[in-house]
Amino acid sequence: MREFPFELALCAHLEATEDWVVGRQIGGGVRAPANRILDVVCVEPGPAFDARAALTPETIPDPAIESDVGVGRARDPREAFDCHPERARGLADRAVDIGFFERAVGGGVRRVARYPDEWFGRLVGIENKPDLDSPGDLDLQLRKDASLGVVDEVVLATESYVTGAHLNRIPEAVGVWRFDSETGDREVVREAEPLPVSEPGVELLAERPLRADVALVTADEKARQRRRMAERAYGKGWRTYDLPGCAEMESATREGSDGLPFCAWKGRVVNPAACGPECPGHDPADPPDVDLASAREGRTPWVADPEGRARRQSGLDRFG
Repeated sequence: MREFPFELALCAHLEATEDWVVGRQIGGGVRAPANRILDVVCVEPGPAFDARAALTPETIPDPAIESDVGVGRARDPREAFDCHPERARGLADRAVDIGFFERAVGGGVRRVARYPDEWFGRLVGIENKPDLDSPGDLDLQLRKDASLGVVDEVVLATESYVTGAHLNRIPEAVGVWRFDSETGDREVVREAEPLPVSEPGVELLAERPLRADVALVTADEKARQRRRMAERAYGKGWRTYDLPGCAEMESATREGSDGLPFCAWKGRVVNPAACGPECPGHDPADPPDVDLASAREGRTPWVADPEGRARRQSGLDRFG
């Protein structure tokens, strides 16, 4: 429970102090996608960022990006995707729905614009561990990140006082921040070292006594995973919660709140998923009227409703 409000406070801080797109809970595994979930991924805008923002506010599915659907002649998705026809139709349906594809007269789909490969620059992965006295699998998680090298930098964020013993237990390449979630003060205890993202990496899949299961990951595989992570962070963001129906949550609408789920009764940011009648301070009410998308758009380069975006559509029954 302590990690959740710490994570949200850090995301809000980074959004206010850096020109980054910030996303929470992003898969970082390549051969085993669920093998590593990064607490926070920060995306630094690249030279083609505006072109990406003009496409859609949603995550563009990787198969749609890699498909043979172009901006010229319309294609039948069953021929343009390298997968089962039913999955191809579903992927094309989703791409149309978010505005990356459009339907053509007479059948088929095509892209509304070319995909800008250089829309993002550095990726910064952050592992949150407010209390270093209860590290859990921290060392293993950070070693996975350092050996794979799919993000440009890895940082450990904590509220604890950081000792030399703490630093010695984590990979040297991992940077360390001490962050006060109450004041928003962030101290760089150790700078992160750049990871070799353009070179092959080693993915640590599992570790047992006297044995470690690993997979070699090529530079091309890492490049595709980086794009997937950037896309996921862009479409998902970090405000992935719904505010609960409680009068004590009204403070979420206050000026400068960033849409954080701040509970006036507890006097702190809380996990909305744990709110309910079982809380002694629960005061039933309509959920606060907070536009989380607007809060995000007003503080980041992300664009909620790109001008000229294709209208949302559903169904591809013409290919049935």
